[in-house]
Amino acid sequence: MQQAKWFDRKFEFGSTQNIFPSIIERLRGTPARLEEKIRTVSDEFACVKLNGAWSIKENIGHLIDLEPLWVGRLEDILSKKTELRVADLTNQKTDQANHNSKTLKDLTQDFRSIRSSTIEKLKKLKEEEIFLSALHPRLKTPMRTMDHFLFVAEHDDHHLVTINELIQTLNR
Repeated sequence: MQQAKWFDRKFEFGSTQNIFPSIIERLRGTPARLEEKIRTVSDEFACVKLNGAWSIKENIGHLIDLEPLWVGRLEDILSKKTELRVADLTNQKTDQANHNSKTLKDLTQDFRSIRSSTIEKLKKLKEEEIFLSALHPRLKTPMRTMDHFLFVAEHDDHHLVTINELIQTLNR
């Protein structure tokens, strides 16, 4: 089954229910899910690129690279900016970071550490803060704090699926 390209995805938000605790739990679980997924993958295997796409290590590095954007967008929402900061849609940071030179252990530890820091910030939010919003610059739709981090969780899962597809393809 072919996964939709990330930039082709459409998102609809608007739930009035507070599902933020579940979103936090999902985000908290991403490092463990990632570690389980790559448990038997070697560092050499994790550097392989197929058809010019990112390797397993580069996908993990990308999750690390984007965490400051996610936190920055939280700051934008909390400071009541009308629009969220723009992402680098070329992913230049990931392309230039040379994540393939790092070990899987270092990458997963770095991701776990930076994600833990984000989770600590999210746990301190007041309920009214999770319903504040700002306009997403690419999607042109309002995103509340809760929506933004659901978007982050979806992005995490997109890359976990990509990593899984790489593992399956390379194991054939």
